[in-house]
Amino acid sequence: MPRGPNEKAVTAYKLYKSGMKLIEIASELDVPAGTVRRWKSTYAWDSGQKNERSDKKKANVRIKSAKKQKKKDAAADEVESVMQNDSLTDKQRFFCIYYIRCFNATKAYQKAYKCSYENAMVEGCRLLRNPKVKEEILRLKQNRLNREFFSEEDIFQKYMDIAFADITAFTEFGNKDIKVLNPDTGKTEKITISYVNIKNSSEVDGTLISEVSKGKDGVKVKLADRMKAFQWLSDHMYMATEEQKARIEKMKAETERLKSSSAENEKMGIDDWIDGVTGGIQKEEDFDI
Repeated sequence: MPRGPNEKAVTAYKLYKSGMKLIEIASELDVPAGTVRRWKSTYAWDSGQKNERSDKKKANVRIKSAKKQKKKDAAADEVESVMQNDSLTDKQRFFCIYYIRCFNATKAYQKAYKCSYENAMVEGCRLLRNPKVKEEILRLKQNRLNREFFSEEDIFQKYMDIAFADITAFTEFGNKDIKVLNPDTGKTEKITISYVNIKNSSEVDGTLISEVSKGKDGVKVKLADRMKAFQWLSDHMYMATEEQKARIEKMKAETERLKSSSAENEKMGIDDWIDGVTGGIQKEEDFDI
């Protein structure tokens, strides 16, 4: 405390530090409450607490900064190790780096080769079967597991991946024409059939799949519970980075554009959820993605 406080001011300070309220101190010492407030301000009774809070805040900032730097260093080492792999071309190296971040061959190929989505769907799966590329990706995966480094951002991103998982990232389905022999006429005829194919395990992010089973009706792929992921995200929006909030806002806009399609009925429940958790979030254009 500063020099010069009178005896009552010293006693008041001790009572304040013991947990008494200002009005209670004023009553105890039989002085006006305004006098106690003036002592509190003049002699800086809270200076110690403020310094303590400031020190804790600075410590938290240093910890967060250290975590971010550790993550940046890990990512830099990861990129450097891939770039030193002389058995891969430049674009194959970029493909490996992008793939280890999204575990989606189509997206990784499209970013690395700057091609159309349709071309990336075909070539991305093909590149994953390249022995040298596959070996590099397995090495990167193992390095990540060995680091066991998961930040709040990583955890939030994983729940986003679950909540907005696209089934087309795991399966291929549609209609195609085939030729069959008509036993009645003995002639070959063209018919249209529906098909469903599942992608190879090396082409998808297996952490988003909760079950793969094979029964009399064929193979079933079950993704992790999306609604539970939506609820978790709703409860932990404070953990999201500005970029992640902007991505959710972007997903909301994309979903709204699909409302007119009858095939998108399931997305209506997703819209309601997104509206609830993004009510106070800035629009996507406010951020640099």
